[in-house]
Amino acid sequence: MYAIVDIETNGGSLRNSKITEIAVFLHDGEKVVDSFESLIDPECHIPDYITQLTGISNDMVLGAPKFYEVAKKIVEITEDAVFVAHSVNFDYSIIRSEFRKLGFDFKREKLCTVKLSRKLIPLQPSYSLGNLCESLGIEINGRHRAGGDALATVVLFERLLELDGKKITFGNITPGGPQFDNPNISAEQIEMLPQEAGVYYFFNSQRDLIYVGKSKNIRKRVMSHMINSQTKKGMAMRKEIADIDFEVTGSELVALLKESDEIKSKKPFFNVAQKRTYFQYGLFTDQQIDGYVRLELKKIKETSMPLTAYASRKEGIEHLYWLNEKYSLCLTMTGLNKNKGACFHYKIKQCKGACIGKETPEEYNDRVMEALSSFRFKVQNVFVVDKGRSINERAVVQVKNGRYTGFGFAPLNVVNKGVDNLQKVIEPFDNNRDVQHILSTFINKGMYERLIEY
Repeated sequence: MYAIVDIETNGGSLRNSKITEIAVFLHDGEKVVDSFESLIDPECHIPDYITQLTGISNDMVLGAPKFYEVAKKIVEITEDAVFVAHSVNFDYSIIRSEFRKLGFDFKREKLCTVKLSRKLIPLQPSYSLGNLCESLGIEINGRHRAGGDALATVVLFERLLELDGKKITFGNITPGGPQFDNPNISAEQIEMLPQEAGVYYFFNSQRDLIYVGKSKNIRKRVMSHMINSQTKKGMAMRKEIADIDFEVTGSELVALLKESDEIKSKKPFFNVAQKRTYFQYGLFTDQQIDGYVRLELKKIKETSMPLTAYASRKEGIEHLYWLNEKYSLCLTMTGLNKNKGACFHYKIKQCKGACIGKETPEEYNDRVMEALSSFRFKVQNVFVVDKGRSINERAVVQVKNGRYTGFGFAPLNVVNKGVDNLQKVIEPFDNNRDVQHILSTFINKGMYERLIEY
């Protein structure tokens, strides 16, 4: 049996989203045999841009059942069925989060019609539900409404069944799969984690948060924790894990910003014990008595403020070499040449001789300052737009007056409607040294989808 599901939400972050509508169609592999549809009172405000997208307003959900009032029906109709949805991790994660708030551990096998479509219907220009259905001639009666989208997913699912010879399977880990030295966590539980960018949370048996991490592939990273036998702290943490939660962000940038905030605000034991930070090395300047400005790569201390920061020494060295080549800097003045005399780049005419006093400090320092200017925000007021949690959504990070103010998620059509609409989706977060490093690194390296200045 397959429970084909679609939900609409109030547009909050994944951990804070509230369901405004749900539709479930129970399918036996041949036809729909049962269904359930309902508006849901989210018990919070529905923003105007969400109403414009879905048509679901605050007035419409007045008097609708709250989630706990339909929870039993959802459990019953999905019991012993595979949970099917288009971009399944989004719908599944939010529903599971709602159940967790009620003290119920909702677990189902999952199947994603996006991933299955990519496999069985390759070379499509887009795998969003709207575009894919248009390409396949599947009509959607009620786009961005749970019932309309779920019914369209039913038709898509039936097409996929035919293409796959009605042999659709889902990603179970067999008994021969990996086993973990932790009785609380099963291989099946790891298999249900998304292979997407986001933040993950480890809890102990008392439901205390003990660790927060981020990854471009949540499942892969959590798996590495569960088989970690390299460090005593890693093995100690592994044995403490009693439950795992996660928040898909789609964007690695947002995952880093979220992780940084969670660690600072909640201080999980193993994060504090490991003094873990994404940026371990920084670039610093030092103008010595001879007048030349030197660049130095070294470990970041608690009170230091580098010009830019790197996740590893290797990354810092690679960036220094790039700066040397782009701005004709000197290997000696950037710490990459420890020998006396002319550096190698001078010998191949890429350095102008600062290492042997042939170039004046004033001439050399002008190029150093030009190089350093590339580390600073080129614009003071900007929205950084990056991948979202689904193909029709984008993550949005705000920089205002050169300071980070927060992030949020917006439907793709809202992103294109101007900065006033983007401002409405921003959830405020604290600005600090770490997030400034994160933002400057991603902006300066172009690690985003686009920038919108305002």
